[in-house]
Amino acid sequence: MECCHLIENVQALSVSTVLEKTASPQNWCCSVCKTNKSLWLCLCCGLVSCGRYIAGHAKSHHKEKEPLHSVCLDCHNMAIFCYICDEFVINDTPNGDIEKIRSRLQDISASAENQTKENRQLRRRCSSDSTSTENSRKRQKKTDDKKRLRRSGLRNLGNTCFMNAVLQSLSNIQTFCGYIQQLPSLEQKMSKKKITTRSCTEGNDVFVVEELRKTLVALWQGSKAAISPESLFSVIWKVVPRFRGYQQQDAHEFMRYLLDRLHTELMTLIPYNATVRPNSPYVGSPLGKSSVVTAIFGGILQSEVNCLICGMESKKHDPFLDISLDIPSKFTCKTPNPKNGEIVCDLSDCLSSFTDVEELEDTELYMCANCKCRQRSTKKFWIRRLPNVLCLHLKRFRWSTYLRVKVDTHINFPLRGLEMNHFMLDNLHETRNSSASGSQSKYDLAAVVVHHGSGAGSGHYTSYAVHEGGWYHFNDSSVTQCDEETVAKCKAYILFYVRRDIKLPEYLSPATTSS
Repeated sequence: MECCHLIENVQALSVSTVLEKTASPQNWCCSVCKTNKSLWLCLCCGLVSCGRYIAGHAKSHHKEKEPLHSVCLDCHNMAIFCYICDEFVINDTPNGDIEKIRSRLQDISASAENQTKENRQLRRRCSSDSTSTENSRKRQKKTDDKKRLRRSGLRNLGNTCFMNAVLQSLSNIQTFCGYIQQLPSLEQKMSKKKITTRSCTEGNDVFVVEELRKTLVALWQGSKAAISPESLFSVIWKVVPRFRGYQQQDAHEFMRYLLDRLHTELMTLIPYNATVRPNSPYVGSPLGKSSVVTAIFGGILQSEVNCLICGMESKKHDPFLDISLDIPSKFTCKTPNPKNGEIVCDLSDCLSSFTDVEELEDTELYMCANCKCRQRSTKKFWIRRLPNVLCLHLKRFRWSTYLRVKVDTHINFPLRGLEMNHFMLDNLHETRNSSASGSQSKYDLAAVVVHHGSGAGSGHYTSYAVHEGGWYHFNDSSVTQCDEETVAKCKAYILFYVRRDIKLPEYLSPATTSS
């Protein structure tokens, strides 16, 4: 976007003077915490600080000097960001000050690199032993890097962070990812099949599942620091016109479409075959009623509507792949970061609000079969059957007059032992699986999608996920290890919980999905 804060926040002369006096950019570190990761250069005073995904000292510097010192430069890729606009900047000052700073920084970096090369050549001439030692150290470093490099990032193709965050989350849900990875190449079947959907008439001869399979395999190989999901994104463009272009999209909408599309494609490409052994991971479900998507993410809700006039009760069962939760209104006016002693919103508050009895508004009057007319009524949701992976979407965006605004309330969520038994149907005669107990109703967190920023059509998406026993932060191409405390402090947008006692149908037996 074009920023209107550049003239007062970009001081090319001051920054250039500071650059002349500082060390080589390769040796820069945050002025506060001394880290050398995610460094940003203030274009008003030349101070180097770390970004918001490390310790946020660059943003703290702006807060101290507000409204000045809001424009900074990414020392890695020279991108410009404005903290007031909360967006990356594409324009320059009338005098071209940003380009001058970039050029000066590149000159200093090139000069430092040349000096480093000369020093290295001099050391090589002086001692063959030191050369041998240096080469050995490099070889050892490459070997160590290969051993450590087991987590690949996803390159941002232009505001595609919404897709990257969802893909990284799904790739770390072992049962789902393991099944998709083990699928044989579907290209031959794809040429003979055609998808029929009501929502989209374009792209019916294109299949997302094959490109997703290739992407997940590449992510788990870990042979590269970052891979490009360009092929998958181009298929998404073909099958979903609204995702075309490089505008920021909603991660939850993308996730829902992706899962729905995968379910439809798998039912088309891999129909049930009774002649194949029942525990094969390559066959669909009996009678074509389910796929790996519904077997893992699918649950059932029961809605109960009661007429307030005659007491007539109506029940309906609805399948779901995720549950969207409102943030209770009593918490939406709170400050984003609660102070000491202030009541904090818990995930259980959102779940309780979802299952509470509510009276339908006048615009939603219920057509009572007994009264033969529309009457005032109440509605309540129960969870009739829990899924193996419980996906919870927190409604952080609401319409306010003409704009969608973000609810930035912090919500506490458990990393382990989410108990769902309180929100299930408890009448034994209603369903055989209604009263889940123990590990059947307990869930542990596997991944979180986070939205950073203030608007629905802007900001940035990242994700946290458990990978081989440890928590990692996936920020497009960057993958960094983090602790549980960091995860617990994030402002979650989508939560993926995995049931401790996973129950899969025969065609998705653990033996086949984990091999």
